[in-house]
Amino acid sequence: MNLSESSVKASESPALQSDVSQLKIGFIGAGNMAFGIAQGIIASGKVPPSNIITSAPSMNNLPRFQERGVCVTHSNDEVVDRSRLVFLAVKPHLIPKVLNGISGNVTQEHIIVSMAAGITLETLEGLLPAGTRVIRIMPNLPCMLLEGALLLACGSCAGQMDETLLKALLGPCGLVEAGPEHWIDAHVGLSGSGVAFVYVFAEALADGAVKMGMPSALARRIAAQTILGAGVLLRDSGKFPAELKAEVCTPGGTTIHGIHALEKGGFRAATMGAVEAATERARELGKK
Repeated sequence: MNLSESSVKASESPALQSDVSQLKIGFIGAGNMAFGIAQGIIASGKVPPSNIITSAPSMNNLPRFQERGVCVTHSNDEVVDRSRLVFLAVKPHLIPKVLNGISGNVTQEHIIVSMAAGITLETLEGLLPAGTRVIRIMPNLPCMLLEGALLLACGSCAGQMDETLLKALLGPCGLVEAGPEHWIDAHVGLSGSGVAFVYVFAEALADGAVKMGMPSALARRIAAQTILGAGVLLRDSGKFPAELKAEVCTPGGTTIHGIHALEKGGFRAATMGAVEAATERARELGKK
């Protein structure tokens, strides 16, 4: 299904405007994730920037939204009153306070989309009026460059049309997938926190080259391009990582000797352990 088909089907929802271009979208919170998602929605060409409004308690992060034609305010209530699709882009510990403040303005026409790690659909639905359509999404930092990986899960009252609409709007942000809620925590470990794990690997790659005599700035540039190129090849080739690794490893060559050093250092187990630890922490946050 292409973007146009997804948007047309989503717009058939009676709770939304008949034309997706008339959809009103709000963000409560103006951090990097909100900015990345807003950029993606604008890039989709389906919703004009003037139909988007963002709130934050200070002006610190709002000017960059204004530069793109997005309306700004300090009032969360105004965002809800002027929107039908509302993104919650605040820290997890602020979610109860924010929802308690806006719940009186939320109607059956709203779709509430939470980006807060660890805050379950059950918790969100319990803080909102009965019957509210709620969706959880978990983006990652590269959404700012429209190269993100997002996973979404629908609450008990959100339907297929709501999911289709959201996937269509967020498509320009990067890869958008849907699944059961228990995948969200694993996605946090894999992709949300995983971005930082890749940065640690990039730093180590560059440090290794510096140890071997390469200038630091050059090593960082080459490490970044190596990771970028490897990632695009993995995404676009359709091959398993092991297949691509085998294509690089020649018998008795440099790469297999380096792989052996990684295995001796516990690289694979450490990486799996990092994803597990981040996932478990996300689950712990959801229980608080």
